[in-house]
Formats: sequence, structure tokens, C-alpha cells
Amino acid sequence: MARLERTVGPVAAVLGGVALVGVAFAAATAATAVVFARRVVIPEPQREDDLRIDHVDLAAREVLLTSNPETRVGGRYALWFEHDSGHARLGEVIDDDGHRVRRRIESVDFGRLDRATRGRLSGWYHLGPWEVAEPYRNVVVETPLGPAPAWFVPAADASGADSADWVVQVHGRGAKRHEALRAIAPAHEAGWSSLLVSYRNDGEAPESEDRRYGLGGTEWEDVVAAVRFAVAHGARRIVLMGWSMGGSIVLQTVFRSAEVREHLVGVILESPAVDWPDILRFQGRALGWPDELGGAVARVLSAPVAGTLTGLAAPIDLEALDAVARADELDVPILLMHSEDDGFVPIDGSRRLATVRPDLVQFEVFDEARHTRLWNFDPERWTRLIRDWLAAR
Repeated sequence: MARLERTVGPVAAVLGGVALVGVAFAAATAATAVVFARRVVIPEPQREDDLRIDHVDLAAREVLLTSNPETRVGGRYALWFEHDSGHARLGEVIDDDGHRVRRRIESVDFGRLDRATRGRLSGWYHLGPWEVAEPYRNVVVETPLGPAPAWFVPAADASGADSADWVVQVHGRGAKRHEALRAIAPAHEAGWSSLLVSYRNDGEAPESEDRRYGLGGTEWEDVVAAVRFAVAHGARRIVLMGWSMGGSIVLQTVFRSAEVREHLVGVILESPAVDWPDILRFQGRALGWPDELGGAVARVLSAPVAGTLTGLAAPIDLEALDAVARADELDVPILLMHSEDDGFVPIDGSRRLATVRPDLVQFEVFDEARHTRLWNFDPERWTRLIRDWLAAR
């Protein structure tokens, strides 16, 4: 008995230690999940300058940037620098040694690029609608939370009047109306007017009471308001186009609003957020976290205590945001474009949506283009796809 007690004592101590480690790990995982969940739903007041600018040669019109998956991709991009106090436009890659990328400077629009040391690369190549279309109008959409600014770019019909075919553009998370400027030209060429809208908590439209993103579960009401505006101003046929989280917002608008469906003739999705749990797991893996943590973040967002943990006014119903599960509710043609190398929103959700509704979805896969930068990487193909798809409507 004494020997048994001598054996049991150390074993119990070890098991107790293991239990404490397990509890500590679970607590750390839960805390990390809450922090990440808050990052997902809280708008960033200003984007981070996450890119080092190593050297600028204005005479040679060249800039050296840290080499990473974003900077080494070909195409044209904007470079915001020094906390958005400056803006330049970059062209193709000249060379890349794996450490630094040399790119062509197409223009410096404002700010002192020659003095900049930090910046961020952006797909928003254009500064405003005046660069891509004339005329355009500054308009206001009355949303449930108040007036939200928008840009309207009319196209002419055969008689010369404003076209009654409208594309309503919905930007993504952390973006603004500028994200959708790239789509004005192909829409205009196909005879479609464009309405580029803002929505709650995007930094331009009114804030919600909780000042949190709903990942599509709340913002769709502002898109309904935009469609009402369009119809009141002569629109008869409407296409909704959503970028990234804007894709989730667009899909929720289609699922939840019979009023919108009365006028809807199609949907365009650019790098869309189709499956939020999958996105959370993907982004967690990118940070070196196990898949279980991404699942924990999803549970935090949808839990009854989500408001206490994240500041949300109500939990986010992630099941209701699952467009693949609700795909049988779709009944209009969809142009769906996504990059294999998105890097932020995995293509898997888009692929599943295309698989379950091949009768509606024209699925166009890009390589290397990264997230919402399909135009930047291959403007000819991207423009042709949108123009021809709209013309066929």
C-alpha cells in the first residue's frame, strides 16, 4: 500500500499539471479568439503602413519596396505612403531579387514620395470618378441610419437619355467607394449607369449604434436603400456588384429583399466573401494558428454573448450568411471572379457556389492576382468579362 501511495502521488501531480496546462491553453485560445473576433468586426480608423519603402529614384521613376507576395505581382497599383498623406501610382515590376522589388513609378499625385519610408499597396488605382468618367454626380442615398454619400455615373441609352440599366457597386471591408471605380468603364461601355454607394461604418456613411461590421448581416439594408434610390431616379433593371465583404452584402440583399429582386437581373461578385467560417480559418492559418482557433472565432461572433465580447449589438448569424447553403434561393445570372492566389479570402467558397449553381454562375478564375486586384493584374480580361456579361443581359 505504501508503495502504491508513493506511485499514485507523483502520477496525480503530473495529471494535475497536465490539467492546469490544458485549462491555461483553453483560456489562451479563448482570449485569442475574442481578440481576433474584435478585429474582424471593428472598422480600422486608418490602414496600417505595412510596407517598407527602401529607396526612391524620381529621376529614373523607380521605387524599391520590400519583396512579398503583394509587391511582386505584376500590374498597376496605388501606393499610399506616410499615413495616407501621399499617393503615387506604380507600374510593372522591373526586377525582383527575392528581398526587394523594383517597380516603375507612373505618377506621384501628392506628397513627398522621395522622403517616404513606409506605405501600403492598394488596388484602388483611381482617386475619383473624374478620372474614369464624365459626367458624374455626387448624390445622397437615404439609408435607415441617415444620408449616405454616393457617386452616380450615367450612361446613355440609344436615345441619348440616361440609361435605365444600373449597376449598384458595393465595396468591401475596410474600403470605400473608390474600390469600385475600376468597374465604371466596362459598365459604361455596355450601356449601364453606375451607382457607387457607401454603407454603415465604412467611414463615409452614418455609423450604426454599435459601430461594428455585420459581415453582410446588417449592411444589406443600406443596399436596399440604394436600390430604392436607383428606382426613384429612373432605374428599371439593376445588377448588384460586390467586392470582398461587399459580395456577402450583395448576396444577403438578394436573399432578404423581395423589393430588390423585383428589379434585379444579375449579380457580379469580385473576390467575394462567401463562407465566413472558412475565411476565418484561412486567415488564422496565415497567422500560424490551428484551424480550431478559426472555428472558435466563428463561435465568438455568433454566440449569445457576442455583444459582451466584441461590442456587437447582436450576434452574427453565420449560417444565414452561408451563400452556398442558400444557393437554391438564387435565380439570377452571376458573374463570379476570384483569384487562386487571393491571399485573404480563399477561393474555395466561390468554387463551391459555382459548383452547386452551374446553371447561374459564370465562374472566372484568375492566377496570381491577389485579393480584389484582378483588374490591376489583368485589366484587359477583367474589363472584357464585365463588359460582355453586362451587354448579354
